[in-house]
Amino acid sequence: MVFFSLKYILKQADKNISGNYNPSSKLHLVYYSPPEAVTKRGLFCLKKSYLYIVSLIFYFMSLKITDWAVEDRPREKLIRKGISSLSDAELLAILISSGTRKKSAVDLGRELLGIVNNNLNSLGKLSVSDLLKIRGIGPARAVTISAALELGRRRNLAELPDANHIKCSKDVADIFQPLLSDLSHEEFWVLFLNRSNRVIDRMKLSQGGISGTVTDVRIVMKKAIEYLASGIIVCHNHPSGNLNPSESDTRITQKIKDAG
Repeated sequence: MVFFSLKYILKQADKNISGNYNPSSKLHLVYYSPPEAVTKRGLFCLKKSYLYIVSLIFYFMSLKITDWAVEDRPREKLIRKGISSLSDAELLAILISSGTRKKSAVDLGRELLGIVNNNLNSLGKLSVSDLLKIRGIGPARAVTISAALELGRRRNLAELPDANHIKCSKDVADIFQPLLSDLSHEEFWVLFLNRSNRVIDRMKLSQGGISGTVTDVRIVMKKAIEYLASGIIVCHNHPSGNLNPSESDTRITQKIKDAG
């Protein structure tokens, strides 16, 4: 959908009524005070103006992206103004490529964002099957969107070598957040550290269903010895979003502590 300024729309409405554009007259199209000052002719013009404005708005809403001004089209806008100038919906429109008979690609992007309440983290959790439920998003578009979101996630993972020195719990969160935040199942991971608290390696120990993971403490200790690690950090996710540790979480943590 393309948004035009009220001044522009009123200008078109004024032309429709009088054939000439009078900058001062546009005020009379939107406001009369006091009410008794509205003449029959003025009221007729006002109603006629509003009807024309409404018709203009619906006309602009029905425009395809190819009908937009060049500087307003997402691809051209990216080239001319840079990628940061695009809204989330416009970025999605580039991935979607083209719209439907009734909706532009930007409209589809807005609809997709509306489903996740404009939350990009939630968007990243949508599966291809979730995307296919949206009218106008077919297999090719759904796969393209999923691939782009996965590239974004992998970019975060690629930046991990710069944060391999563990100084606080936030450093650990920065490592695991890209790995675990979008998963619909639980995974159990281990970080192996040297004496300087630098990461030697990370390892996914187990993967489970939504209800939990199965962890073998012996495997953790064996790998720690193989790496000559001076310390380990264990981490797993709760797809439910519950931040409180379960009884099994506490029990496994205690078992690993006792084994070390």
